[in-house]
Amino acid sequence: MSTVENIRKHRHPEKRNKPVNPVQRKPDWIRVKAPTSKTYGETRKLMREKNLHTVCEEASCPNIGECWSAKHATVMILGDICTRACAFCNVATGKPGQVDTDEPENLAQSVREMGMRHLVITSVDRDDLADGGAGQFVDCITRIRKTSPETTIEVLTPDFRDKDGALEAVVTAKPDVFNHNLETVPRLYQSIRPGARYFHSLRILHDAKRQDPELFTKSGLMVGLGETREEVLQVMDDMRAADIDFLTIGQYLAPTPRHAPIDRFVTPDEFDEFKRIGLSKGFLHVASTPLTRSSYHADKDFEALRDARLKKLAGN
Repeated sequence: MSTVENIRKHRHPEKRNKPVNPVQRKPDWIRVKAPTSKTYGETRKLMREKNLHTVCEEASCPNIGECWSAKHATVMILGDICTRACAFCNVATGKPGQVDTDEPENLAQSVREMGMRHLVITSVDRDDLADGGAGQFVDCITRIRKTSPETTIEVLTPDFRDKDGALEAVVTAKPDVFNHNLETVPRLYQSIRPGARYFHSLRILHDAKRQDPELFTKSGLMVGLGETREEVLQVMDDMRAADIDFLTIGQYLAPTPRHAPIDRFVTPDEFDEFKRIGLSKGFLHVASTPLTRSSYHADKDFEALRDARLKKLAGN
């Protein structure tokens, strides 16, 4: 067994006996260049110095080279061990450690040093914590507001299932964007996202908007897992019923052969069609490309989202 395989085995003990899926050759439109820029190295160095984790690394995001070279990173708070085991995710599953009380300050310092205009804060699921980790989100937002008041903040939260008051606490902290991904269509939840519930995730987004109508809400889907076109369109309708502003759709890529297999590679033309349909259904903004991820171009997308709202208000 190679060193990498040995690390994977221990990082994902619950997946070690699952069948290995054949590696599929990626089409040309899904290929990306390896990160080589100086700025990429500087960003990586800063993350290590501040003891910060990023979903860019932990989830093996294909856009890490482009984003880090532009000093854009999605910070993953509350450690790098998740209490759930989703079939699409490369983050390790197990028993998390203690919450790092220095994390909010370290994050705030990093944001200031990097001069970040827009920050995305996400986390592992922390079902072991009484508040699901909501308090750490609040502390991070509060600290960044003090040191970098011009930075806009987007949170990509877990579902806070069975954690009373968690959602309300995060929304009260006034992030600029509240994001929670539905990830896939309801039919596939049992196999792809077994620890979550589709309608609970929808309700989280609906309740966030109801608590603060000025808050931008956002959610995302992966395609290529075996969903049908009709199911994707139904999820769009469900999202609009929950008054979600911003939709992201991207190609699912299996992090390792032991994760859920890719059913197919969705074509760029299909992604373009999803964008047209999404906008026609009333989303303020839709990002739909093979390489789209929740945080990919999040700074530019936030500006487009804000402009779309102003245009809509002016039209009314």
